[in-house]
Amino acid sequence: MADSPKTLGEFNDLFAKLQALRSTLVRDARDELAKTPAQAELINQWIDEAEALLQTGVNGLSAAPNDHGLTHLIGLGDQVASRLDDARPSGLAPTYDDKISRDRLAAVGDLYYIYQHERAGVFRAVFKLQQLFQSGEVRLSDGPGALALYQFDRKRVLRYTYGERKSVYRKVFGYTDAMPPNGAEPNSVFHTLLANFCRHVSHFFEDKRVSEVLRPSGVHETFGSMAVVRRSGLDLRANLKQVSYGNVAVLRAEVMTLLNEAFAVLGAPDVINLFGADNAWDVLEEVLKRYLRETPVTSQRSRMATTGRDILRWLAEDYLLSPVRIDFESLLEAIVDACDDWLTSAESLGLQRSTSGERSNVVSFRPVHRSGDGPQARSA
Repeated sequence: MADSPKTLGEFNDLFAKLQALRSTLVRDARDELAKTPAQAELINQWIDEAEALLQTGVNGLSAAPNDHGLTHLIGLGDQVASRLDDARPSGLAPTYDDKISRDRLAAVGDLYYIYQHERAGVFRAVFKLQQLFQSGEVRLSDGPGALALYQFDRKRVLRYTYGERKSVYRKVFGYTDAMPPNGAEPNSVFHTLLANFCRHVSHFFEDKRVSEVLRPSGVHETFGSMAVVRRSGLDLRANLKQVSYGNVAVLRAEVMTLLNEAFAVLGAPDVINLFGADNAWDVLEEVLKRYLRETPVTSQRSRMATTGRDILRWLAEDYLLSPVRIDFESLLEAIVDACDDWLTSAESLGLQRSTSGERSNVVSFRPVHRSGDGPQARSA
């Protein structure tokens, strides 16, 4: 910036003038603000943007001089600062929450999707079908399902094993009782952070609906706190940033392909006819009930997979950093149903306790667990 402040005194003077301008604008618009409080957000947004431009100008000074003004400050060389205001202003450190890899968080969202399908029993059902096919206990011979089962088995040596997948789930989500990879720690707080974020999003829109009833004119701000939602989301995002390094992205790509192949087996016409089913999910539930003696919770796990993936992928964007309320609410509305759906599904599986007390009408299921999830469940 050509007119950027060159000294600390100039910077402080400009900053003080911006604060005085904020006060003047609020005072002069007092009558209008009483009728339309949302105008205050526009005033604050305008001043905040001006402050950001001022700070950007200071950051732009960091390239010269080479010593960043240190010799001028401490009294060495030809130019000596006679007072502290003559010192050169310093820029700010990069903002932490701006430095998040979108692709890595998207990979974590897909991994969560994979995990929930694995917990639903997709791979166990396919392996059980392989065993039945090899022994001849089921009437499969040379149809598309039989061929897909054969091909699925032949590729086994090329894939991440069940134990390796469990190890990554433990590292990224804290789920299962497997040991995380050497040098890694279980992410034991993930489930709590995800539930906390979903709960705050849900409460935000509950407050918004109440405020719209009490203030139908739409000129007042809603009751929901942006700061609470933003903080809970940034906490979850920062947590996932730490565990998204390593082989998460490549494992996600491989196992997503494996998941598609598993559903190709379960949805093959000869396999569907074998069980008198309508689709692949019906086949999965029949195998779990008949041969694995498990109570299927496929609906809940499927919804947790889809909604959890949507929520984590939403967090991969910079939507949380929007300072404008109308923008923030509009962007957040994209996942409010997903958050409510995730919470209800988790409550019905006993993985999350309802915070709505007697208002809760969630029926808790008691499925057979093969690998735990949630902060309190770690069984294999």
